[in-house]
Amino acid sequence: MAAVLCFRNVTLRFIQNRNTNLVFSVKTKLAPSLARHFSTSYFEPASRENFQYDLIVIGGGSGGLAAAKEASNLGAKVCVLDYVTPSPRGSKWGLGGTCVNVGCIPKKLMHQAALLGEAIEDAKSYGWVFPQAENIAHNWETLKEAVQGHIKSVNWVTRVELRDKKVEYINGLGSFLDANTVHAVVKGTERKLTGKYILIAVGGRPRYPNIPGALEYGITSDDIFSLTKPPGKTLVVGAGYIGLECAGFLNGLGYKATVMVRSILLRGFDQQMAQIIEAEMRHKGVNFLHRCIPKKVDKLPDGKLNVTWQNEQKQEFNDVFDTVLFAIGRRALTQDLHLEKAGVRTAADGEKIDAVDEQSNVPNVYAVGDVLYKRPELTPVAIHAGRLLARRLFADSKQCMDYDNVATTVFSPLEYGCVGLSEEVAIERFGADNVEVYHGYYKPTEFFIPQKNYANCYLKVVAKREDSQKVLGLHFIGPSAGEVIQGFAAAIKLNLTVKDLMETVGIHPTIAEEFTRINITKRSGKDPNPASCCS
Repeated sequence: MAAVLCFRNVTLRFIQNRNTNLVFSVKTKLAPSLARHFSTSYFEPASRENFQYDLIVIGGGSGGLAAAKEASNLGAKVCVLDYVTPSPRGSKWGLGGTCVNVGCIPKKLMHQAALLGEAIEDAKSYGWVFPQAENIAHNWETLKEAVQGHIKSVNWVTRVELRDKKVEYINGLGSFLDANTVHAVVKGTERKLTGKYILIAVGGRPRYPNIPGALEYGITSDDIFSLTKPPGKTLVVGAGYIGLECAGFLNGLGYKATVMVRSILLRGFDQQMAQIIEAEMRHKGVNFLHRCIPKKVDKLPDGKLNVTWQNEQKQEFNDVFDTVLFAIGRRALTQDLHLEKAGVRTAADGEKIDAVDEQSNVPNVYAVGDVLYKRPELTPVAIHAGRLLARRLFADSKQCMDYDNVATTVFSPLEYGCVGLSEEVAIERFGADNVEVYHGYYKPTEFFIPQKNYANCYLKVVAKREDSQKVLGLHFIGPSAGEVIQGFAAAIKLNLTVKDLMETVGIHPTIAEEFTRINITKRSGKDPNPASCCS
């Protein structure tokens, strides 16, 4: 018996020998390393009729759920396994994965709560009178309950949606027995599930540093949104987007926040923009400790936490905090999957899955979301990749996920939205002489009356220097940056040029129109500050 599977210049020829072992040859126009990616015999399959499911999804986060629902819509029989191991501090949650429970959704809600506090202050300048303004205060318990109530409603709606789509949901931890069989323990009962295709969508969890007291007394983003008491004075260890977002909304809610930075802020983002974000956060009262690493966390008799840290000169310092939040990175949850039983190889980091078009080295085992090696750890990316994968598996689609030019936003106090290449990457890729950077500061109209700081409202356009000046990247710091940058992502997909931007008539007065007003290059040395808002 033989079958052929073709995709993106790769032809896999499957041959079943007399011993029923499935082997295959690889014909590819791509690099030899890609051929090796698929060059393994991997399982002894049961007959197709014996599979219980067309698709088994391990992980109930955004990517896995998107794939499961789309596959079911296309007529596939689908099962989703999802289980949340409590955090070291005991936090746990329902169906929906990181985004719904301990990521995008609660983060955005708490960010909004902080912005509302700022808006109350602005309102006074616009004529609003608060009879007891001195008594206005934020209540952590009220916010926490509101956020958790919304999360639980989403958990419920997700369960109902799976039921309506006839997707079987199993609240159990799935692991491989072989490439077509998954083991799960459900309410003390062991189950074996077989599927034609298996999708790994387990996502990741925060890392803890290997220092005394970190696990015992520290928390992560898994815990901050459900804290039963106000966080108080908080040390955030880590300066990626999660750390900065948490420090930002905590500071905005009235809790003193300090960010400990080991090396640089926002690794992987444009570094000029990262420095501007820090400047704005400092202006709003967030403290930063640069080139420092934590050494230990001790609990004091009054319950507070004494943190000892070290700078790059090996000098030690300490301070007392109410809460220590670690945001030093995330690990993929593949350790307990027994990938070796299915023959699935991990990437160089030993955790993530190195896949081609979401396909692992085992042809019927796929992966989406944060578990993928060197792919953006973003919810919309996982959702889109999951849907496209389901269509390829069950609707004969040929469309694959395009991981380039994905827009994203850091929800810092003054937001940072971007799409495409950073200035550094563009120069590294094309050379400084072949890259033109247009930039400018701007003044949001809404900032004038309350006399808010606009020194860090900034944008830049990274483009090729050739005649057409194709846009390589757009970067924007300001209010509602995510809303501003989203539409430009589509324009970049359609090969946006600097001329296109300059010839677009903006909506006035808006901050998004600033992209249509760009005309000053860094190379020119001219002052990028605006002379007037209306000319």
